[in-house]
Amino acid sequence: MKIRSITYFCNPGWPLEAKVIRRAAEFLAGARSAYQAAGYEVQTTRLATVPFPLLLGRNGVEALPRLAQELDGAIQQAGIAYASLGPALPEEARGYPLIPEALAASENIFLSGMMADAQRGLSLSAVRACAGIVQRVSTLSPDGFANLRFAALANVAAGAPFFPAAYHDRDEPAFALATEAADLAVNAFSAHATLNDGRRALIAEIEKHAQVMVRVARSLPCSFRGIDFSLAPFPEQARSLGAALERMGAPRLGLHGSLFAAALLTECLERAAFPRTGFSGLMMPVLEDATLAQRAAEGTLTVRDLLLYSAVCGTGLDTVPLPGDTTAEQLAALLLDLCSLALRLDKPLTARLMPIPGAKAGEATHFDFPFFANSKVMALEAATHAPLPWRETVFMRSR
Repeated sequence: MKIRSITYFCNPGWPLEAKVIRRAAEFLAGARSAYQAAGYEVQTTRLATVPFPLLLGRNGVEALPRLAQELDGAIQQAGIAYASLGPALPEEARGYPLIPEALAASENIFLSGMMADAQRGLSLSAVRACAGIVQRVSTLSPDGFANLRFAALANVAAGAPFFPAAYHDRDEPAFALATEAADLAVNAFSAHATLNDGRRALIAEIEKHAQVMVRVARSLPCSFRGIDFSLAPFPEQARSLGAALERMGAPRLGLHGSLFAAALLTECLERAAFPRTGFSGLMMPVLEDATLAQRAAEGTLTVRDLLLYSAVCGTGLDTVPLPGDTTAEQLAALLLDLCSLALRLDKPLTARLMPIPGAKAGEATHFDFPFFANSKVMALEAATHAPLPWRETVFMRSR
């Protein structure tokens, strides 16, 4: 198991306050050393701000591209790997169309767009705006890679340390941990003959690691928001969430029985005792998991399957390769389904969709990125138009 990220949450002000960035860098360097001393590899340190419309103010949102460019330079100088500027918000709609330009102006800045939550309801105009962002961002590079840095959010609260969903909602700084822990599930269900024994072993491992991480957190000079103990994978079989699910009895991910395995594995996380934040669930990023990528390439795992599994476990639709000619209307229809699950089930879900320019369903992907396993472009079953009253806000009650 590794720590994927130590994420520091703050309000850096605008214009950017150098002392805030400096304090963030100093804290993150100390935190990295503390967790390394406790035996953990820390892959990245990151910074997440309050949502950029609040940071820039109602009359300054047009400065988003400049903010992204300046923050990118500041974190690189400070030794921080990535920063998230949080979501565009439905009440400040001018923020959404600025996101592609901000991503183009930076290399290490992540952004998101809020589509729905219990307080605001489901904003159809925000859904459509997020779909348009995905489509525009896909053209920033020939491989569509820039959409790695954008996510559409549904019912996602502040304090999640995983990017692109991370954002802050307080005046005082805080930090949280994101784990890369799919290997714990692979090991637990490989070493035990029964599901109940594997479940007990996994829960014990989660709690053992959580106790160490919390003990270190309490020694650090910053408010601790908790651990997002999501079973995030890495693109090799030993760290594949898909491999863990198949070792639980699903013959091939995507076939019947997979939903049961996903639900059971999620229950392990729910039973484990630790201070939680963010998703604390299964992460099923197609291109970041060797087994998921393989099953998608075979056609066994579909976008509909991923959406179905989100109902019982995951964080939504993540690094999903789609045809380059996918329309904004088709993307919006998929995002509507995601929002509906998030609101009705009262859970956080995100969509990080990656249309690949010029690619058609069934064609191979060719990403040169160490955190990706190549797969094939997945078909999206959605009409090219959606006759909806896009300016409305719809409120859905959770069950």
